[in-house]
Amino acid sequence: MHDICRYIETHHQQRLTLAVLAEQAGMSPAHFQKLFKKTIGVSPRQYQERCRIQQFKQSLKAGDSVTAAIQNTGYESTSRIYEKLDSHIGMTPNRYKKGGAGETISYASTLTAIGTAMIAATDRGICFLQLDECDALLLQRLKQEFPNAELQSIHASTQPLFDQWMQQLKVFLEGKVEVLDLPLDIIGTAFQHMVWQYLTTIPAGDLQSYTEVARGLGRPNSVRAVASACANNKIAIAIPCHRVIRGDGSLAGYKWGLSRKRRLIDLESSAIKKGE
Repeated sequence: MHDICRYIETHHQQRLTLAVLAEQAGMSPAHFQKLFKKTIGVSPRQYQERCRIQQFKQSLKAGDSVTAAIQNTGYESTSRIYEKLDSHIGMTPNRYKKGGAGETISYASTLTAIGTAMIAATDRGICFLQLDECDALLLQRLKQEFPNAELQSIHASTQPLFDQWMQQLKVFLEGKVEVLDLPLDIIGTAFQHMVWQYLTTIPAGDLQSYTEVARGLGRPNSVRAVASACANNKIAIAIPCHRVIRGDGSLAGYKWGLSRKRRLIDLESSAIKKGE
């Protein structure tokens, strides 16, 4: 599956049907679809969409116009790309500065391979994914992040969606898939958004130093600001700040504990080896 992922990344601008990809893999379409989703965690089409969105963001960062960036990714119109981006980028810095005032945030927690995880979400996507030893500590942190929001335990109507997110998280943390694809409502300053979005383009299993991230952003003198953005990340794992280490190879800090950071790095490396 690792080779097929690279094929999709190389040809993401093209129309890649299930039949075409299955032929590349030497499998029947039905078997390929099932095996790909089991191994990678998303469908081949969803993986292609992720590649297109990453290419779009990178084109804009490189100074391309919106029109040129759209052409580079294979989308046919501006509305199509913003329709896709809308599910990944959400809450504005002003909404966060107001402590989530006017927002209704639902939350739920579950036990994972690396501790208790809590997911909280607005109607646009996940705005909080954090790890700790128990529910009480996580709920306290959620209240600190959004003191003026209306917080509520998940309602029966949203239970299936949260269950799906939790299951994706658990499978990822068991090292069974390479990609964690969740809808996010990202909250932060413009620079933090830039850093966090860049982190999502670092492939699972790869590591970069804070200096490399700053250079990748075209801001080589912003190493400390990059480190600060990583420290202020509110969405663990899905925004993979665990893939950023010191230039000397040491792990540096991690909001949710260095042992968890080491475990995440090892899990991703293991998942990639299984997929090769």
